Amino acid sequence: MSEITTLTQAEKRDSLRARIEAAERRNAERTLADQASEAAAAATEYTRAHPLTVIGGALALGLLVGLATRPGRRVATRAAGAVGSAASGAASSAAAGVKSAAARGGSQITALVGDAALAWGMKVLDDLLETARTGQDRVEDLADEAEATARKVKRDAAHAVGTASDTVRHTARKTRRKTSRAVRDTVSKVKG
Repeated sequence: MSEITTLTQAEKRDSLRARIEAAERRNAERTLADQASEAAAAATEYTRAHPLTVIGGALALGLLVGLATRPGRRVATRAAGAVGSAASGAASSAAAGVKSAAARGGSQITALVGDAALAWGMKVLDDLLETARTGQDRVEDLADEAEATARKVKRDAAHAVGTASDTVRHTARKTRRKTSRAVRDTVSKVKG
């Protein structure tokens, strides 16, 4: 039979403390350059292991940043309209093709299957377009909120500058008055 060693709570605590202290010493010995190179190596390794994820993330981030700007929103609106028009045109063409195939003597089952596939495709396309519109609306809302916040910060900064300049003017007037009184008092003492 194998012996089972049981550690007391104090021994477990001491062992854990020793491991923590060893890790802290290793971290203290590492320089910032070592940490940066390790982070870069980890990022490179992740990129090699998951290239599509990295590319997709970069594209998504680029799209979000682009959509946050006013010109980007305009381009996205035009693109969504063009995609919708193209999808609508493609669906109309597909419907016409299915109907003409059925009219040329295709079986009714083929026509029904074609109509069902076309209806499903249209529904998927409508869902995609609605999702795109919802996303675009959310991005526009976020951009509008950011714009409103920037305007508020600008107003607050202008108010703070105005208040500071008023304080400076008031202090300057007060200092001028006190200085002129002091000069007048000094002149009268010298003459008198």
